Formats: sequence, C-alpha cells, structure tokens
Amino acid sequence: MTGLPRPTLTYREEDGLRLGTLLWRFGPGWRMISSGMLGGGVGRREWVLNAQVAAGYSRMDPVEHMEALGPGGPGVGMMTAALVERYTVAADGGAEAVATVGLGVPTWAARPEGVPDPGAPAVPEPAREPAGEAVAPRPGTINILVAVPVALSDPALVNAVMTVTEAKTQALLEAGFPCTGTASDAVCVAVREDGPVEAFGGPRSVWGARIARAVHRAVLDGARDWRAWRATGVGSQRSGL
Repeated sequence: MTGLPRPTLTYREEDGLRLGTLLWRFGPGWRMISSGMLGGGVGRREWVLNAQVAAGYSRMDPVEHMEALGPGGPGVGMMTAALVERYTVAADGGAEAVATVGLGVPTWAARPEGVPDPGAPAVPEPAREPAGEAVAPRPGTINILVAVPVALSDPALVNAVMTVTEAKTQALLEAGFPCTGTASDAVCVAVREDGPVEAFGGPRSVWGARIARAVHRAVLDGARDWRAWRATGVGSQRSGL
C-alpha cells in the first residue's frame, strides 16, 4: 500500500451518546509525526484513530481510553467533538488529506489574555492549574490526517506539520471563519519509511505544495459542510459544536 487506506467507521455508546470512531490501518512500513496524545511525536506507526468524544470530555485517562479503542500495537490516537462520519477527503499529486471539522469554538492562536474565545462557555479561566493536579485536555475539533507515498527527513516532517497548519488556516479564512482553528486541533502526517528521502516539506517544495493543496481542499470542504450542517440546527446539543 502506498497511500491513505480506506477508513473503518464504527460506533459505540459512551456518556449516553452514540459516538463514531474512524480507524485507518496503514500496516508496517510507515513513519508518522503527530501531535496526538497517543502515539504523538515521531516514530513507526501502523494505524491512526480519530475518535469522537462528548464535548464536555473530562476523563483523566485519554491515552488509555484511545488505546482501548485502537487495534493494538503502535498507532496514533486523536480525539474530536466533531462528527467523524462527516469527514472530508482531498488529494493532490499523490498527497492525500482527510479532515474532521467542528468550529463551535473558533479561536485565534494569539488570543489576548482574559478574552474568551467566541462561542466558549462563560466561565472564568484560571491562570494556572493547582500544583500536582492533572487536567484533561479539551478534545480537538479540527483533526487532520495526511499521507504521502514518499519518505521525509525529520526536518521535512516538522515543516510538513507547519504546512498543514498554514493550509488549514488559509482554508478557514476563505470559508469565512476569522480564526486560526480551535484551541486543541490535532494533526498527523504519515510518510513511507523506505525509499529516497525528501529533504523539504514547506509549501513551495514538491511534496509540501501537494500537502498544502490537499489539506486546503479538505478543510475548506469540511468548514463549508460544518456551516451547512450547523444551519440545520440538528445535532448541536448532542455534539456541543
């Protein structure tokens, strides 16, 4: 297999909700970089999980939670409050991207201190957490998975993540959302482990440009789909989006 595998969509009952889970089984021969809590960083990975969770997710064991949802072995796990079955896919020159998009609480990355994000609950935000107390992260609402059929160097992988983020922001602005994303988006870039190694992943490199165009298209379609879905008024209470 040289590209993005077809995902498996399953559902589970959790927190009184019917929640979807997408699973891509890549198999051996892949290296990934991810911001996901499960399998994050850089290394050999064989699958990617994108699990919908309740908007008020407060479990303190997110890694163990995602491990239990995965097939076992080395993989990447991401969470989102978005409806994962509404994922969007785009491809460009061999680069493939898939996005799950929810924009109920959009934000600018450099938000002024003390100014709440639009759509965020009207609750005070503590300056810091009490010492010794762990806090469960809020699930991300824009998750992006990219696959390319070539090997990338470590610097190129980091650059590819930058390219994904820049293309995501471009798409959101074009879709009419004044934001850089949500406060806890996640990304995963999967590349082949063997073969000639590409040294560059920026938006003007060969593969970076393809990644940028694929991500831009997937996120733009996802943002427009989210707006159309939200306009119907269905599901907003269930998902919190």
